Amino acid sequence: MARSTADIAQRARETGRLGIDTEFMGEGRYQPLLCLAQIALDDGEGGTEVIVLDPLTEEYDTEPLAEVLADPAVEIVLHAARQDVALLRRDWGAPITNVFDTQVAAGFAGMRAQLGYEPLLKETLGVRLRKSASFTRWDDRPLTEEQLGYAREDVLHLLQVATVLQDRLTDLGRLEWAREECRSFEAIDDKRDLDVVFGKLPRVNSLEPAQRAVARELVEWREEAARAGDRPVSGVLHDAALIEIAKRRPASVDRLRQIRGLNDATLHRRGKAIVEAVARGRQREGIPVEGQRPSQPDAEDAPIIALGEALVRARAMESGLAYELIAARADLQRIVTAVREGEPEPDVRTLQGWRREVVGDELLQLLGGHRTLRVGPEHRVEISHS
Repeated sequence: MARSTADIAQRARETGRLGIDTEFMGEGRYQPLLCLAQIALDDGEGGTEVIVLDPLTEEYDTEPLAEVLADPAVEIVLHAARQDVALLRRDWGAPITNVFDTQVAAGFAGMRAQLGYEPLLKETLGVRLRKSASFTRWDDRPLTEEQLGYAREDVLHLLQVATVLQDRLTDLGRLEWAREECRSFEAIDDKRDLDVVFGKLPRVNSLEPAQRAVARELVEWREEAARAGDRPVSGVLHDAALIEIAKRRPASVDRLRQIRGLNDATLHRRGKAIVEAVARGRQREGIPVEGQRPSQPDAEDAPIIALGEALVRARAMESGLAYELIAARADLQRIVTAVREGEPEPDVRTLQGWRREVVGDELLQLLGGHRTLRVGPEHRVEISHS
């Protein structure tokens, strides 16, 4: 390793930024395994120094790295940051602040949303990547020079791309919009909230309170079994089977066999443990469905949502913004439903911050009958007051 982690952290503080990417393996595991961390530093001569850390074969002190990732004075540059942030936060034990995600920034700079790193490099710098090792087994050792070269290449141009995008966004007056969007990454981690897992189970709200208590116990058992065996939770017990077990609450493995979706291997390996979890769930207090159920979509909402989408897309095109940065169909559905039911504004991103400025207020006016859309003479959507 050319530099110690303390040297890396010191250099990042001197230059005010650090680029980072990871290689990991998630297939067949409870949580992804960090296999490589590639770091890019300004070399002081207009170029980039790349350091590759291998947590599977090297011992290195993660504390200086964790401290610099959490330092708001150091900009952390990533591309498609969500998975990397969650993984590094878990493995290095610190939150990541002052994130600049080049994929997010590209959407504000007039490029398409979710733009991959390779096309972004081509579009901004005219650089082509080899990408010859993209489907490699990063947990196998030793790594080849081809694999290491691929890993280095993933961050070699990252800081340069960030500079180009920041200059472009400054000219457009949108750099702070992009930074605001990137702040959401600071809250990301990959801890699984069992209340959220339970609440997202299919048809869980259709169960009786006693059945819901069994489902909650099964969620806890499944999570621990997956963690202990380092397996995906779905490989331990699928959601659909879990709900059916909670509904029937079998008291024996023989009764458990009557439930569809459980193969012989699962019954042989985990049947007894599942029945025991059901028994514990029977002893829990029932879990009623809390609060009022949200207003449901109506079939007649579809053309109104399409009208709202036309408005949003028109304003996104005018502004040179990726539509996906502003709204999703689920956002529009919640807004349309709230207006139809006379409910307060929903807590959706389209009605917040810079998005409200671009189109959110106008969308509410449209749904209130105070805006009109029509196709103009140049075959463009024209928006006017009603």
